[in-house]
Amino acid sequence: MPIKILLVEDDRSIVQNLSEYLRSEGFGVECVGGQSSAETKLADSTYDLCLLDVSLPDGNGFTLCSYIKSLYSIPVIFLTASGDEYSTVTGFQIGADDYIPKPFRPRELISRIKNVLRRTGKSVNTVQLCNVTVDMVKGTAVKNSMELYLSALEYRLLLVFINNRGVVLSRNKLLEEIWDIAGEFVNDNTLTVYIKRLREKIEDDPQNPSIIKTVRGLGYRVD
Repeated sequence: MPIKILLVEDDRSIVQNLSEYLRSEGFGVECVGGQSSAETKLADSTYDLCLLDVSLPDGNGFTLCSYIKSLYSIPVIFLTASGDEYSTVTGFQIGADDYIPKPFRPRELISRIKNVLRRTGKSVNTVQLCNVTVDMVKGTAVKNSMELYLSALEYRLLLVFINNRGVVLSRNKLLEEIWDIAGEFVNDNTLTVYIKRLREKIEDDPQNPSIIKTVRGLGYRVD
């Protein structure tokens, strides 16, 4: 299963954009808008990391971070517009694993998430698809001990399938998932090309695929 992140943020635009981006990078994401809802989620589910805003409508991130650190073995990264020295020092003093001021660059955020996961021993996260091993943290795919050099869009497409295993994905759904993620124009013909290329790299017999299966008249499925 993917690394599971709890995003605690009340800005809806940030929640939507950031959660979509994190999912495109292979992370599982659940979002809540406040301290009490975060505490409920933490009690009901298991997470590998928490992304936490300092300013919350029903509390503050410092209090929630202290709560998390007292009860759970979960790394915490603050995402906040409060980039002053006092806030940063306070965050680290109460146990935060990193502190990233807004606005942040998405690629830098992903890198720092991976660094925190490595430091806290939560970076082992692989998915097996027949004889293909996908490392969701390193962003690599290996087949028969040989690394597959997937393009950015091929890898993102593979992540979409992994995050929806057992689900039939229509072509429109796949286009929605990868559209604009790589900053490229993706149309139906382009999707066909990338599915073909991905199959050529991960399948033993691309003409009779055993990983990315075609569901006639509906779309594609990875079990």
